[in-house]
Amino acid sequence: MEETSHFFTRPILLFVFHFILVSSISESDYGLERGGKEGAICAERLWTSGGTEQNKALVEQLQHYGVIRSTKVAEVMEKIDRGSFVPDGNPPYVDSPMQIGYNATISAPHMHATCLELLKENLQPGMHVLDVGSGTGYLTACFALMVGPQGRVVGIEHIPELGASSIENIQKTPAASLLKEGSLSIHVGDGRLGWPESSPYDAIHVGAAATEIPQPLIDQLKPGGRMVIPVGNIFQDLEVVDKNLDGSISIHSETSVRYVPLTSRDAQLRGY
Repeated sequence: MEETSHFFTRPILLFVFHFILVSSISESDYGLERGGKEGAICAERLWTSGGTEQNKALVEQLQHYGVIRSTKVAEVMEKIDRGSFVPDGNPPYVDSPMQIGYNATISAPHMHATCLELLKENLQPGMHVLDVGSGTGYLTACFALMVGPQGRVVGIEHIPELGASSIENIQKTPAASLLKEGSLSIHVGDGRLGWPESSPYDAIHVGAAATEIPQPLIDQLKPGGRMVIPVGNIFQDLEVVDKNLDGSISIHSETSVRYVPLTSRDAQLRGY
């Protein structure tokens, strides 16, 4: 369960990703491009090259516009091919969220990159990570590669079918060995309660918007740990929650976003 749409507070990114670039491609192909002749060249690269090359071109664009700022994040997003996680029939390499069924989506690439950048210092080898609303498993796989076999990554998803398909997706990627070894696992459950069995966590990512930050997630965050979570109803902010070494909490808002709600399975499936 991941976000539906999102809005950068950085004006240049808002226009680059969600307004100007639509002029270079059709509405159905809406995504990450540059305008004018240069945009046409980039569009050709994304649509006529093979999957691996398209994924690499997408990462390069995110680097060009300053969304990806670190080599570590660029490398993991190149290794974990988005094409392995987007359902057939959808263009995986455009900068837009995609429906994955069950009233859920896979986040747009720039939001994945943003969350990885915010969490990267807490994704060191050997660290523990919780991915709430793991959806397709894309970020879960990225986290697993970053913390490595000595780390521990838990994805929690309350739609069993999405949990099962995410395992199949991850098995197509370099994170497959970590899934087999058990340092990466996907569980079906209520993400609002976290996954205390593997806590405390150095990093927690939440892929849906809470009306308030769930206390169980704060409790399961290690001192020195960081959580990234969208908070709000109609108006939402991507909040960064740091647990200080003395156990106190510091919170700051990174950007305005629009995510699906962090809710019960029944509420999510209502009307589906």
